[in-house]
Amino acid sequence: MGKVKHLDKILKLFDKSPVVDFKSIFRIIGKQDYAKLVVSNLLRKKKIFKLAKGFYTKNNENELAVFGFMPSYIGLQSALSYYKLWEQETIPIILTSKNIRGGIRRIIDGNVFIKKMDKKYLFGFRYYKENSFYLPYSDIEKTFIDMIFFKQNISNEVFIDIKKRIDRKKLGIYLKKYPEEFRKKVSGLLSHNNL
Repeated sequence: MGKVKHLDKILKLFDKSPVVDFKSIFRIIGKQDYAKLVVSNLLRKKKIFKLAKGFYTKNNENELAVFGFMPSYIGLQSALSYYKLWEQETIPIILTSKNIRGGIRRIIDGNVFIKKMDKKYLFGFRYYKENSFYLPYSDIEKTFIDMIFFKQNISNEVFIDIKKRIDRKKLGIYLKKYPEEFRKKVSGLLSHNNL
């Protein structure tokens, strides 16, 4: 009877929150080994999916992995896609200051790209509603800075669209956190018509 009660409580956790960590499951069960067994059974039955070490969801959406790598946000081409500035198909790109291995990871039924960055540059994002969740996306100004910082290719057309939508005052405030040489590079790009 106790086991079923635990399971009901755990499944309710997943109804309340899009992402649940192992600690929350362990708090309900009280025994580490049994908590691991319950998680492994739920994963096997595909009632939940693993997002990152110790983080799970019942939703089949790999963008939620951003919550498993906090502090983090979704950025670069993924953010440009969100703002309808990038038309090519892109996988979720998560920028994090967590000390983990970067690169492509298979999460749920798709790939996610993890990119590490210094925590002093982890700012300039807001939570936006996508489907039924609020996800942290870098704003247009920070996305532009990150694209240059990480030496990503920006087509002339995309660059012109970004320039039209960018808040120069906000961009200036953000750039104060970067070295002078980089600030000059960004200012130089903005004063020219092409990259």
